Amino acid sequence: MNYYFSKSLVNVTFDEAIQKVTESLKEEGFGILTEIDIKATLKKKLDVDFYNYKILGACNPPYAYKALLAEDKIGTMLPCNVIVQEKEAGLVEVSAVDPAASMQAIENGELTPIANEIRAKLQKVINAL
Repeated sequence: MNYYFSKSLVNVTFDEAIQKVTESLKEEGFGILTEIDIKATLKKKLDVDFYNYKILGACNPPYAYKALLAEDKIGTMLPCNVIVQEKEAGLVEVSAVDPAASMQAIENGELTPIANEIRAKLQKVINAL
């Protein structure tokens, strides 16, 4: 089982891709809690040049709440990360974590249906791009 879903977008800018991903997530009930700019961070901390790479921490509050009720340590795996990276101009790859794959490590049957529902929503987000 892969631990992520991915799709390449052609002829879009990096910023356009971020906007599309954010809109698609919103349509599925997700908000962005965190945005980590890897390129800027690596430049600041290590003075190295890196390609455009952002990690978006997406959260669907009703599902996060259900998961927290089922397993109080599940916060170690929240939010759902979505990455947007541009290794070459005009070609942007968007990838999202597969929550069903990451939840396999936790032995709690109550999480399985929640993870499967979030998985379906994230797959829909990626497919809609």
